[in-house]
Parts: sequence; C-alpha cells; structure tokens
Amino acid sequence: MGPSPPLENLWEIPDCLWEKIQPVLLAADPPKATGRKRVDQRRLLNGIVYKLRSGCQWNRLPKQLGDDSTLHRTYRRWVRLGVFALVWAMLEEESEELKGVAGGANGLTAPAAGLGTEFEKTGGFDRQLAG
Repeated sequence: MGPSPPLENLWEIPDCLWEKIQPVLLAADPPKATGRKRVDQRRLLNGIVYKLRSGCQWNRLPKQLGDDSTLHRTYRRWVRLGVFALVWAMLEEESEELKGVAGGANGLTAPAAGLGTEFEKTGGFDRQLAG
C-alpha cells in the first residue's frame, strides 16, 4: 500500500493512519485500571506532531491540542517506552512531509527537539557543554 495523501493540515493524523497507530499505542502504553481517565491518545499524538513540525515551545501550543503538560509528559513517556520511535516511523512511512522533521525518530536526542532520552541521561545543557 502506498503513502497516505498529504496531511491536510500541520498536525491531524488521518483516520486511515490512526487505525494503524492506535493498536500500537494501546499495546505499548495501555491505560491504567485505576485513577483518572486518560486523555484521548489521538489528540495527544496530534499535539505532539504539531509541536515537532512547528518547533514551538510546549507551553505555547494552541489550547485546542490539549494541555501542554499532559502533551509533554505523554511524549516523554512514549519516548521512554520506545513506542514513539515506532509510531514516528509509521508516520514517516505514510507521509513524506514528516521525513526529516526535528524530533522525529532519528532526532529524539537533539536538545532542540525537546527531551530526547540521551539528552536527559547526559544531564542537560551544562553537562554537554562541559564535556
């Protein structure tokens, strides 16, 4: 099957692509049995894609994409679980527009992309500059 049509806007994942991604997210990061209800994963992914494509700060994301702290926390969790790299690869496979976007599967360790796991392990900017 060939690539999906171009994304209609900067961030929304088309239905046909979401149908492939949703089972991956549910398997890798299922909701907890107790506690608050989880925010819609599709909305979270849309917000994360918007952030990565636009390069804006987490706290400057449009409010309709969701709470910036929730988006940021979810992105970090998905990176830590290894599921974000898999989901991003699926997105790149289906959309030429996302290849080479900073913070995608190949750029998770870039400080500008925001909170790649290797960046966190090194202790942030100060340690990188001193090293």
